[in-house]
Amino acid sequence: MKRNSSGRILVHARNAAMALVALLLLIAGFWSSWGTAQHILLSKGREHGTLTVSRCEDDTCTGAYTPKAPAPDRADVTIEKSVAVKKGVTLAVVLKPGTVEAVRTGPAGGLYAWVPLGGALLLAALVIGGGLRLTRLAWGAAGLGGAMLLASFLAL
Repeated sequence: MKRNSSGRILVHARNAAMALVALLLLIAGFWSSWGTAQHILLSKGREHGTLTVSRCEDDTCTGAYTPKAPAPDRADVTIEKSVAVKKGVTLAVVLKPGTVEAVRTGPAGGLYAWVPLGGALLLAALVIGGGLRLTRLAWGAAGLGGAMLLASFLAL
């Protein structure tokens, strides 16, 4: 009788640990995505415009910024380098408040901002399916994460 109850305690402890790991992965993915996505989703009152990329370095690209509303033009606005950001390309962007850092807007920028959450969903799906034995939920999380990553890839 005692052996059976200690086995149940271990199963519940394992399930709690796996649930905690999956939750931690999802929170980290959301938090990582929110750093960029907040500027796209909550863009009311922020400075919108276009960025014409003039040069790219290892991690960032720089170019001239032209605002949509009356605001000063800026010569050196930076944007994170990705596969879609190349020299000579003009992108719709929003500026992070108080900086000269731009974030790409529109469907491509919005999907690109949520890429870390898509990756976290794929990782959490492994923990949900393998550790918690919840295969349907795991397939759903994997499908959602994969769809987010594929949509981002196609939109860029």
